[in-house]
Amino acid sequence: MGHGDEIAIVDGNYPAEAHAKRLVRADGLSVDRVLAAILSVLPLDSDVNCPAIRSCNPAQPDRRSEVHEKIDGHLIDALGHIKRIEVSHGASLYDRIQRCYAVVATSEINLFANVILRKGVIGGCIEVDATHVQRKWAKG
Repeated sequence: MGHGDEIAIVDGNYPAEAHAKRLVRADGLSVDRVLAAILSVLPLDSDVNCPAIRSCNPAQPDRRSEVHEKIDGHLIDALGHIKRIEVSHGASLYDRIQRCYAVVATSEINLFANVILRKGVIGGCIEVDATHVQRKWAKG
């Protein structure tokens, strides 16, 4: 993935096999866990207003379910503000997921638990000690 490419993390109800250019299976894992893991190594794009998109229930687009609260929590930690998260649903969301560089299919049982992340620039420095490697991301 390069700067500006997008990756989708989708729930168990999303037709990932049919829509993905590159499919990564994360069977047995929730969107919450996969999102946290990806955000630990993937910087989000600081060149756009909303580098993250989260799905919603189209019948209640302003209602945040428990899974949405968890997703938003991870995204707010990464982005600093909820206003940088776009909320989408239906055909526009599906079209966007189909254009993603890759789709990670989870076993998430909650409905409308899909996320798209836009990759930022990898920067900063790498610190190495005897037990681990840690990357410090440049904030842009």
